[in-house]
Amino acid sequence: MGVYCVTGGTGFIAGDFLFLLFTENLENVGFLLELNGAKERLKMFKADLTVEGSFHQAIQGVDGVFHTASPTTLIDPCIKGTQNVLSSCTNASSVRRVVLTSSCSTIRYRNDVQQVSPLNESHWSDLEYCKRYNLWYAFAKTMAEKEAWKIAEKTGLDLVAVNPSYVVGPMLAPQPTSSLQLLLAVVKGLRGEYPNMTIGFVHIEDVVAAHILAMEESKASGRLICSSSVAHWSEIIDMLRAKYPSYPFEDRCSTKEGDNNPHSMDSSKIIKLGLPPLKTLDGMFDDCIKSFQDKGFL
Repeated sequence: MGVYCVTGGTGFIAGDFLFLLFTENLENVGFLLELNGAKERLKMFKADLTVEGSFHQAIQGVDGVFHTASPTTLIDPCIKGTQNVLSSCTNASSVRRVVLTSSCSTIRYRNDVQQVSPLNESHWSDLEYCKRYNLWYAFAKTMAEKEAWKIAEKTGLDLVAVNPSYVVGPMLAPQPTSSLQLLLAVVKGLRGEYPNMTIGFVHIEDVVAAHILAMEESKASGRLICSSSVAHWSEIIDMLRAKYPSYPFEDRCSTKEGDNNPHSMDSSKIIKLGLPPLKTLDGMFDDCIKSFQDKGFL
């Protein structure tokens, strides 16, 4: 096994990486220290996405880098973080490939989304569309991924981007991350409404497998969509309410526009590379609800 750097180790995706591949705030990182083999093989470094050179020490000498760290809505740190991490990668001669965690949000926000669906790796979100509907996460992720490709082209860095949709599944961390916090709030009826959002969903295990395939498969290149099924949140709630009728699900839909356009995503590129069939909506949400129950959140 090679030596890899995973940025954003306390995040939903990165935490599962570290679990599979085998600071100061122990409340957040303590669960990583308890992973099997962590004492022998896990090293943690303090780094700041906004500080140039902050990742040099963590990346020096590694074979590959999984860059999963990203602020959820902050545009400048998202872009600058990508620049800083990739700068550290080009500075380290040992790095043979970088796998960037991007998002389907860099693909699906377009005026013509219904006309061009199924969306594939050639499609990009329209930044003006994102600004018009205040879709700042999508705006930041799109800008950051485009910047990553500019850097890769300029430096010759071997870069592969994985573009997952909304990630669902069991959680390892003691507290749910932002995407799971939203789901938990919808199930418990804490928001007053559910999102007026039509979006692809994908199991965390499929996302992790996609990243490892992107790193290890020599034929992997460019962007790789990883998305199972597209559904509106109302469909997800109906599905879950039928299975878990005791929970007080939200029953009112938000009126926010811009995020509810029907579309479909094409994951055939990464499946052809060898990714097993993607898990179903039923499976990923059942795993997530069970995880909430086991940890006492439901």
